Amino acid sequence: MRFTKFLLGLFLIGTSSVFAQEKQITLEEIWDGTFSQERLESLESLNNGTEYIVLNQDKKNATSSIDVYDYKSGEKKGSLLNSANLEEISKFQGYELSANEAKVLLGTQMDQIFRHSSKGIFYVYDIASKSLQKLSENKIQEPTFSPDASMVAYVFDNNLYIKTLATGEEIQITTDGKKNEIINGVTDWVYEEEFAFVRAFDWNKTGNKIAFLRFDETNVPEFSMSIFGEDLYPKITTFKYPKAGEENSVVSLQIYDLKSANSSPVELGDYEDFYIPRIDWTNDAKILSVQVLNRHQNNLDLIFVNSEKKEAKVVMNETDKAYVDITDNLTFLEDNSYIWTSEKDGYNHIYHYDKNGKLMDQITKGNWEVTNYYGFDAKTKRVYYQSTENGSVNRDVYSIKADGSNKKRLTQKTGTNNADFSADYTYFINSFTNTKTPYEFTLHDSKTGKLERKIKDNSELLEKEKAYKFSPKELSTIEVNGNELNMWMIKPSDFDPNKKYPLFMFQYSGPGSQMVSNTYFNSNDYWYQLLADEGYIIVSVDGRGTGFKGAAFKKVTQNELGKYELEDQIEAAKKLGALEYIDQDQIGIWGWSYGGFMSTNAILKGNDVFSMAIAVAPVTSWRFYDSIYTERYMTTPQENPAGYDENSPINHVEKLKGDFLLVHGSGDDNVHVQNSMRLIEALVQVNKQFDWAIYPDKNHGIYGGNTRLHLYTKMTEFIKEHLKTNINPNNKIRI
Repeated sequence: MRFTKFLLGLFLIGTSSVFAQEKQITLEEIWDGTFSQERLESLESLNNGTEYIVLNQDKKNATSSIDVYDYKSGEKKGSLLNSANLEEISKFQGYELSANEAKVLLGTQMDQIFRHSSKGIFYVYDIASKSLQKLSENKIQEPTFSPDASMVAYVFDNNLYIKTLATGEEIQITTDGKKNEIINGVTDWVYEEEFAFVRAFDWNKTGNKIAFLRFDETNVPEFSMSIFGEDLYPKITTFKYPKAGEENSVVSLQIYDLKSANSSPVELGDYEDFYIPRIDWTNDAKILSVQVLNRHQNNLDLIFVNSEKKEAKVVMNETDKAYVDITDNLTFLEDNSYIWTSEKDGYNHIYHYDKNGKLMDQITKGNWEVTNYYGFDAKTKRVYYQSTENGSVNRDVYSIKADGSNKKRLTQKTGTNNADFSADYTYFINSFTNTKTPYEFTLHDSKTGKLERKIKDNSELLEKEKAYKFSPKELSTIEVNGNELNMWMIKPSDFDPNKKYPLFMFQYSGPGSQMVSNTYFNSNDYWYQLLADEGYIIVSVDGRGTGFKGAAFKKVTQNELGKYELEDQIEAAKKLGALEYIDQDQIGIWGWSYGGFMSTNAILKGNDVFSMAIAVAPVTSWRFYDSIYTERYMTTPQENPAGYDENSPINHVEKLKGDFLLVHGSGDDNVHVQNSMRLIEALVQVNKQFDWAIYPDKNHGIYGGNTRLHLYTKMTEFIKEHLKTNINPNNKIRI
């Protein structure tokens, strides 16, 4: 730690005020794991309902184990496996337990492809024989057990394979897979990023059929990036990326029959330019459910495909003036009736339909949102879910009868509660956090919510933090443009209401997002503590368009991304600037990705309010971003050119007056560095001075090695230089 001249002088003359400041946080501590929280990694209930498993990594010995614990007592009962006992592998990065709990898939040597996708060397561990079998010599994607664990299906080089474990026989189901042309069994880039799934195949309940998606991306425009690396010449990576209004992959559904060893396409109906965001076999081994979404994403059909009769029937249709959200909540019960979540009454709630798609019950109702669906207990006929019924910044766990009666709140502490249920719904492990409490893990009875035992907490972290005298994160609301918006504020620990402080605002603002929640510090919050130590007030406001306050509040931004969100940030800054203890001439704002788009707009369109802004990996024109995300909220640029252009920063560069820092990773496959390069050129051509930094080969997250430390050091220096404070004026950045 570097003491400032000011503090050192005080220390030398022996005043007590130095000790009152306690220890000051450094940027290095924020990014070296000093404040990391204890978690339960890869928690999963065993079928018996009395035990659960957790993945434990022994960093000292570089080994991994899947350990078994008793729910009731917490006693460790043993290990399903420990890599210390395996000759072939030293450790593994992840696992998948087969449905019958006879075998375990172990992933090693994992290589990240895009945000959700990866490939690696996989092994199958037989629990009974304690034997290990290498699945393939190749690095493969998405290996998945058949229901009886006798086979594993996986994807290699865009083709789908099945391996029979007992014999080692391998069958190649598809042969036409080719990079940047045909993909079988995994998703293309835009599906992976915007529909958030990679594995695009599914075994039916009896394991005699596999349904899979085939993507023909031949006509999708290509995007190329230079990878500078360490060689003499850079390399070029090229992948298919459909930007707004451009051609998407042509997706089709196929069903492979293991007995006949043939694949056949499924005719879903008279659809044009559509998406298939989910496929799931029902509990009837013949019936496959398929969700088909139009390109505008405001009309969704749930289709049941009879794989024997080759018939496709629409059993449910959902429409919305704006868009229909895609979730993983579709759940089939024993009688093939199903649970579905929808915003159709204005808030996200749970519905129960029979096997023919007829509505049986709306299970939950009210002016609050269901935020997580946990499952259905067939014995008690109870549905378990998480919701915002106790306020949009909070989360609680509830149970309710399938007919909507006899609702019970199962969690009592106010904050963010999230449950993981045992297989038979006897118990749930609750993770709890709020602004004053890092994660606590406790065991509860599922019928009553009664606390059974404490499992793990972060008391050591709290004890460590006492030395720093951190400021609390204060939750409140602020009235802006006719709405009560959620807000948090962090003040200096020695806050004096008679002084004036510069204001630094953080936001993301994207559709359905939430930055203001009753949760403990994340990495950025520790950075805000450092800034508060330097004499800044930090604030975050969730404006219109953000989530968990109803569909109307979220979807008001439709066709005009960046308009209402920016109006709310500007008005919030004005109201905060009017407070006696905030210097209205020293207001800055920052954000990442959508937040970077917003902070760039703020320094341009809000140039009379914001004197400084930082934008990391921003979208600068919605014409540069992908089709699924952008068109969901904006339709196409051909249909809505004004909506695209009026709210895109690249078209308002002449309005820059304040200090602006622009940051991007050159290897960003999501928000391409093209966004920043085009903005840079536009600013140059109107002779606007600004600061910028490009991180070579770094993706949208801009991390790896010392990258985050360097980035946050740069941003901190920029803030200290351009948002003036008379508190600790000689301080240097603490790293």
